[in-house]
Amino acid sequence: MPSLNGATPVNGSSKFLDYHSAVEALNEYQSRDGLSIEDLIDTKQRGGLTYNDFLVLPGYIGFPASEVVLDSPITKRITLKTPFVSSPMDTVTEHEMAIHMALQGGLGVIHHNCSPDAQADMVRKVKRYENGFIVDPVVISKETTVEEAKALKEKWGFGGFPVTESGKLGSKLLGIVTNRDLQFEDDLRQPVDKVMVTDLVTAQLGVTLPEANKILAKSRKGKLPIVDKDFNLVSMISRSDLTKNLHFPLASKLPDSKQLICAAAIGTRPEDKIRLQKLVDAGLDIVVLDSSQGNSMYQIEMIKWIKQEYPGLDVIGGNVVTREQAANLIAAGVDGLRIGMGSGSACITQEVMAVGRPQAAAVYSVSAFAAKFGVPCIADGGVQNVGHIVKGLALGASTVMMGGLLAGTTESPGTSFVSREGKLVKAYRGMGSIDAMQDKKAGAGGKNSQASNAGTARYFSEADSVLVAQGVSGAVAHRGSIGKFVPYLAAGLKHSMQDCGMRSLNELHESAANGTLRFEIRTASAQLEGGVNMESYEKKLYA
Repeated sequence: MPSLNGATPVNGSSKFLDYHSAVEALNEYQSRDGLSIEDLIDTKQRGGLTYNDFLVLPGYIGFPASEVVLDSPITKRITLKTPFVSSPMDTVTEHEMAIHMALQGGLGVIHHNCSPDAQADMVRKVKRYENGFIVDPVVISKETTVEEAKALKEKWGFGGFPVTESGKLGSKLLGIVTNRDLQFEDDLRQPVDKVMVTDLVTAQLGVTLPEANKILAKSRKGKLPIVDKDFNLVSMISRSDLTKNLHFPLASKLPDSKQLICAAAIGTRPEDKIRLQKLVDAGLDIVVLDSSQGNSMYQIEMIKWIKQEYPGLDVIGGNVVTREQAANLIAAGVDGLRIGMGSGSACITQEVMAVGRPQAAAVYSVSAFAAKFGVPCIADGGVQNVGHIVKGLALGASTVMMGGLLAGTTESPGTSFVSREGKLVKAYRGMGSIDAMQDKKAGAGGKNSQASNAGTARYFSEADSVLVAQGVSGAVAHRGSIGKFVPYLAAGLKHSMQDCGMRSLNELHESAANGTLRFEIRTASAQLEGGVNMESYEKKLYA
């Protein structure tokens, strides 16, 4: 190729190889560019790394980001379409968060800093939110009053109750009371048989779900009762569930019941066995044993007891940050592990207790060990942005748990208010904060509420005369609805994986293990370089 303005040496050389051989020339190097995951997380050489201390090197883009698959296991038996989990904190996850996380393909873990009945009620709301065949519908009798029917609507958050002779499932179907039947009724004392709909479209027992859905779609009704040959109510399906299937194709659901998957946290005290019974009766799918230090005799005994008493219930243990901690819980029978100690945005365990581990080092060490036994791991804590999610997954985690990142969303139970700077924020607190440990909701306002508190249980402080804080209280920026924020996180994750040349999380993990995925240490100057360097700017994350 002729030179246009005079050729000059490149790196001191004027003799060049044929450019067609550029790819083959890579074989001259002993290793790929960058570091392998083992070289990156070499604590003897580099100390403990956090997410900000390294980057993932780019690969080859040979596919659109839309083709990236985010399916990943949360336990040995349950897989999510989106690897995002909300933390069991009382300012992060109650039923609203759990429902909307599941609709987006993730999972919400309902906190236990409340009474057992209140927590079970939240589990019940998640399980009743979406169904295939509703095998345990709320049934009323013809003597039920309009006032009582309205109260049931307020309690459950939905209307449309079948009316049977006995007021129970398996009895003769008489009609259905809908929201429209109750809305403008002034006589609250009259029985529902005066206002109920009796012109019913039904399907016979034995009908398949796709067939029942077609009947419902054509009927223009809100509910389709399933009855036996004697017209006794057996189950039903709802039009709202058809709509949810259409709008939320990634929703985390059980294949048989089509109900949303629900997880909830408990402690490891004897009374938590009673709490768990209530949660299982409400339909719980996954129980998370909530402890800042999971490698304890209390948790190991609880795991063994749960696996014996509830073999169909998946158990996630933790928290752990070392192989030795993980080994004891794996040997006890856990179906998943939660990794992290002191890395959360509202946690000060590492500062106060001088115990814990930098999150990147912890995630790699534990997940690499747990993978030998087929136990999926959750990277819990230290996640402040999409990049941290990518790094946690690249280091071996199957899913990522978030607290502060989700606490500012509309669906979190925290209180919204305007800060002194004039910004809209929501209250957020660590479960080891004094505010959380002194909360009396778990003890139902009793005198010894400290013994029932989720915060004191998590940090083994139930009997302490002086509470030592391992968390703080504060506020986080309002982030809008989960319906927009989680899709933003998923889209960012897909684009990052596209940059890495990875089509799925399974491929990401395999490439890290075989050395194809490469990393680079990030110095303090490199972190400054990778940030924004402007006098003023507006940081808008998504649109």
